[in-house]
Amino acid sequence: MLTRRSFAGFASCAICGIAEFIATEASAQGAPPAATAGVTRKILSQTDGPTPGYTTLLVEATIEPGVAVARHTHPGIESAYIMEGGFELPIQGQATRMIKKGDAVQIPPETPHAGGKPGDAKTVILITYVVEKGKPLASPA
Repeated sequence: MLTRRSFAGFASCAICGIAEFIATEASAQGAPPAATAGVTRKILSQTDGPTPGYTTLLVEATIEPGVAVARHTHPGIESAYIMEGGFELPIQGQATRMIKKGDAVQIPPETPHAGGKPGDAKTVILITYVVEKGKPLASPA
């Protein structure tokens, strides 16, 4: 039987999953990414730059209650603004903190981070990725 906890472990990387689908679908075809259980995402914009070899993506992500985020990295800067909800956010080299509505966070390139204890309410995040082209948007860490 697939429990909520075991499912969360199986499909735990909400932000990482967002990134993987964006990297595969958006870059390859310019189409919206496929759905992932517990996460919905909408690509608001995508453009080359700010310098050659980089691309910038603006994404609205919704993470359902109880969905954990696995430890991962990005090949560029991730900037996020929490529009609703929140969750625990451990970033390597920084103290783990609870992020909530109205908080903003920037994660340096190639810095491992994750979601610790998942939030108990829906979380909506506006995320900007400025990442190197040709590299996976997210990689397990």
